[in-house]
Amino acid sequence: MAGTAAVSGIINRGMITATVMLATLMQALDTTIANVALPYIQGSLSATSDQINWVLTSYIVAAAIIMPATGWLEAKFGRKPLFLTAVIGFVVTSMLCGAAASLGQIVVLRLLQGIFGAPLVPLSQAVLLDAYPPEQQGQAMAVFGLGVMLGPIIGPTLGGWLTDSYSWRWVFYVNVPFGVLCALGILLFLGRRADRPLAGRFDWLGFATLGLGIGSLQLFLDRGERLDWFASREIQLEAALCVLGFYLFTVHTVSARDPFIDPAVFRNRNFVIGIILIFIVGVVLLATLAMLTPYLEQLMNYPVLTAGLVLAPRGVGTMIAMLIVGQLIRYIDARLLIATGLGTTGFALYLMTGFTPDVSQGTLIRTGLMQGFGIGFVFVPLSTIAFGTLAPALRTQGTGLYNLMRNIGASIGISTMSYLLVRNTAITQSALVEHITPYRQVVRDYAHQLNIVTLSGRAALAQTVTAQAEAVAFIDNFKLMMLVSFLAIPLVILVQRPSRQLGNQGPVSD
Repeated sequence: MAGTAAVSGIINRGMITATVMLATLMQALDTTIANVALPYIQGSLSATSDQINWVLTSYIVAAAIIMPATGWLEAKFGRKPLFLTAVIGFVVTSMLCGAAASLGQIVVLRLLQGIFGAPLVPLSQAVLLDAYPPEQQGQAMAVFGLGVMLGPIIGPTLGGWLTDSYSWRWVFYVNVPFGVLCALGILLFLGRRADRPLAGRFDWLGFATLGLGIGSLQLFLDRGERLDWFASREIQLEAALCVLGFYLFTVHTVSARDPFIDPAVFRNRNFVIGIILIFIVGVVLLATLAMLTPYLEQLMNYPVLTAGLVLAPRGVGTMIAMLIVGQLIRYIDARLLIATGLGTTGFALYLMTGFTPDVSQGTLIRTGLMQGFGIGFVFVPLSTIAFGTLAPALRTQGTGLYNLMRNIGASIGISTMSYLLVRNTAITQSALVEHITPYRQVVRDYAHQLNIVTLSGRAALAQTVTAQAEAVAFIDNFKLMMLVSFLAIPLVILVQRPSRQLGNQGPVSD
């Protein structure tokens, strides 16, 4: 009987793992899958370039604001009902997004999709942490990380293929089969949480001030580049509201009797270091993808689908690393694994600083595999360390903050790199133009080839100079992300290694 119960437990744990993987992958895919379809959506719905970006912004802002509330929602309604409601709501809003007939409809529906999608990743991570004993949580985080990291990587490739082969509407319809299977898995295999925390009074002031800070920050980052940053009154207002929101939230959290986020999570050193490092992972991973897509499509003239296929090996590297590190973490200090992953990521970015507009596909694939491998090597031990010393009652709230920091890191990284790309391109182009004079031999040789006495020849020369300036600006961004990766390594020294396990109470630190 004991053997039968053990087998049943393993099977049930496997089905729970598959279920939360579907939820994680579904939500993670939607962070990037719609990006490549935006031009098609814009044409179909007769929207301007500025208006169509609200299709992305509405989803990101809604998910960011609601994600920290996952812990309270779970305590209020229960893990299983909340999980099931979030999945069903996400599927329904995805179907409605695909059927949207106007820009207003799709923006509102993407807002709702972000609200329902926000709890999926934190709940998935909390379910896996509770389903596995402490000694197997590294393997559980490896499985979880596959969905979190692979979703944004394969999203552009899948979105490009669906849009080219069928219609932009299928980037939303693709969620339906995943969601149906996920909902069935929740109904059949996810039990009710025995140690469900009691829901206290909802801290509306804490939620409002945190939502104000996060929402303003996301809008500031998303719209800043298009509106010339602080030259715009809108951006000035969003920056002021962001600072005000986070200031009020901090003051309220340390002074309120029952704050929206339990300050106990910030007294755990491993968790605090964990959210700082996952913020850096968010910056480096998605900012690199955001840089490589225009690099391949604009500088190297790759079609959308080809660019997606060239970027896909990053996901393969991540998958391999997570499968390996899920086993190694049982025998090797997690801090050493994190440092190795950050070092590998930094070295891959160092190799990318040697890219030229005619870099070979082999080089692109090799550096992509290496960087994906490094990120995968960081994610699993980092998740294990961040939650290994956190009380089980704080896990859902902790996973919400953890994933929120990863998303904010991605937003800040993408916005910063995009701004620096434009700025450095202009600076480099001005510097290059100064050297284009009729008195330089190289210019005379090039002038003979292009016949720059003609209008078309001068246009071709200007295009070449711009391309070279952009290439230099991309290299500067890769250098900056390389430095960020290397400078993050000393933070690992501050992490405490869990020293012993205390049954179901989880590990405690020295």
